[in-house]
Amino acid sequence: MPLSVAIVGRPNVGKSTLFNRLAGRKTALVAGEAGLTRDRREAVANLGGLDLKLTDTAGLETGGKGDFAVRLRAQTEKALAAADVALFVIDAREGVTALDRDVARWLRRQDKPVILVANKTEGRAPAGLAEAFELGLGDPVPVSAEHGEGMSALYDALLPFTPAHAAGSSPAEAPKAARTLQLAVVGRPNVGKSTLVNRLLGEERLLTGPEPGVTRDAITIEWQWRGQPIRLIDTAGLRRKAKVAKGAESLAVGDTFKTIRFAEVVVLVIDATQGLERQDLAIARMIADEGRAIVLAANKWDVVANSKQTLDDIVERVSESLPQLAGLKPLTLSAATGTGVARLLPAVLKAHAAWNHRVPTGALNRVLARAQERHPLPLVGGRRLKLRYMTQVNTRPPTFALFASKPGELPDSWRRYLANLLRDQFDLPGVPLRLMLRKGRNPFAAT
Repeated sequence: MPLSVAIVGRPNVGKSTLFNRLAGRKTALVAGEAGLTRDRREAVANLGGLDLKLTDTAGLETGGKGDFAVRLRAQTEKALAAADVALFVIDAREGVTALDRDVARWLRRQDKPVILVANKTEGRAPAGLAEAFELGLGDPVPVSAEHGEGMSALYDALLPFTPAHAAGSSPAEAPKAARTLQLAVVGRPNVGKSTLVNRLLGEERLLTGPEPGVTRDAITIEWQWRGQPIRLIDTAGLRRKAKVAKGAESLAVGDTFKTIRFAEVVVLVIDATQGLERQDLAIARMIADEGRAIVLAANKWDVVANSKQTLDDIVERVSESLPQLAGLKPLTLSAATGTGVARLLPAVLKAHAAWNHRVPTGALNRVLARAQERHPLPLVGGRRLKLRYMTQVNTRPPTFALFASKPGELPDSWRRYLANLLRDQFDLPGVPLRLMLRKGRNPFAAT
């Protein structure tokens, strides 16, 4: 089992930089702005052979007041409670502050092993390194998370807390696990994405609140649903590009874009009380352009005044504005009350199966022949345009190669007609399909 490590400390001492250094990749957002991290972010790491489960936390401000500060602190307390050991990070260049002393006193009351990490010690030893001894948490481990210095000393400090393994014992071979499904939850700010994730998990795992833009990092949570491993990723809200502020919001939006590119299924959450807005459509088009499977979740359905009319309006807007996702139906739910949430994961698995679906070549070409009989192709230069044959060349999303006598002359309307026919015939509603036109002879014809 990996050693569970929580990284704690006051804001802007380099906790997320250390998290990224240990994880071996830039997963947590890092900037000069204090308080960038809010939700707990987790990652697996290996430090010199030590398997670690890392948790990055928000900066502790013991004097913080108000509901938001209380919720931030609660997230850190949960991370510490679940950890085997805490890495208490201080800024050695700035020295020990009053807030560092407050955090140290709080940590001593938690009955949890603590390793004191003095960050930013590159170059000459800063004066703050000597001050760290007064915290009463043992010898500080000098590191530079930015430059990767001091990792061997951190290894030595972590080693005593690693669970010992029985000498000579060999673990039984574990059964082959199902492939992990990458599931992202996206949408505009304040539509209930984090509330929905918390409802799915059955716990207050993510920070939520009435303030828009609470989530900044794309938070990854390893989870299982009915035996299916799922990597569930909550993301920051996406506003229109012109409204995105520089700094933290710009970094968060970039993190969300990256999450969409690497997801398999994307749940697009909309606020049903506001209907399907232009920004919702823009996000849906982005998901389709990336070729991801999509599930449209209409949240806050419990407070919709006219549910039938609202549903009809959303369906009509999808049909008119998202022809590349024809057949996409909204799933109505309420993350706040839990109504309809039980239908979300089955819809996700169905969309994932359609996204991975492979159609036999024979069945494809029978559909192609019927399509040409029902809607003959136009004449080009006095001769009828011919579609020779079609085959599926890839999945994720379903991608088809269509061989034609003159590929450049096939009307876009006929391509959309064929794509919709494929969706109907092979049960692929709302799945982005890719049709690639090629010119060539039929390889199945006699030579």
